[in-house]
Amino acid sequence: MTRSSAVKARTQTINQIKALIVTAPEVMTKQLEGLTFNKQVKKMSSWRPINYLTDETEAVKQAFKRLAKRWISLNDEIKQADRDLEIVLNQTSPSLLNQQGVGTDVAAKLVLAAGSNPERMKSEASFAALCGVSPIDASSGMQQRHRLNQGGNRQANNALYTIALTRINHDPKTQAYVNKKTAEGKTRKEIIRQLKRYIARQTHK
Repeated sequence: MTRSSAVKARTQTINQIKALIVTAPEVMTKQLEGLTFNKQVKKMSSWRPINYLTDETEAVKQAFKRLAKRWISLNDEIKQADRDLEIVLNQTSPSLLNQQGVGTDVAAKLVLAAGSNPERMKSEASFAALCGVSPIDASSGMQQRHRLNQGGNRQANNALYTIALTRINHDPKTQAYVNKKTAEGKTRKEIIRQLKRYIARQTHK
């Protein structure tokens, strides 16, 4: 919960910084040109505004400095939360973190979903239903189709979706599977549903 709220606050801070850069005086934006966001933040946090309560340019510099320090603080908080989660997850579900595309946040969502619903964990099929990835028949006439399950735990479903996208982008085997299913006429939604169902089976073990 605390990690999630920190991530949201960090995203808001990033948006505020980027919006301020658009309207900031040129004397400041020139100092930020060509820098990565992390280096921009580091630069902003080192500024020393003078008379920022009466000088408009210095007031903008002070705003940058405060936002930069806020981002750094939130980023450190998120990193600490990740370290804490990793310790706990290595004690409770060590094999989960070893799977491709599974980070601490994703693993925590799956463990929390399972732990909050032990009565629904009788089998891997039950876990798939809990995560909202069990296939639902949507066939019509000669057309055999299954659609995405809109039920289940949304956080767990989102975790499986994140794993699926990560593998689509970085795993050659998953990419080959996607290409094969696409050639067979499957839609992207259908392919992702099938991937999520497979990942649910894999993470349940």
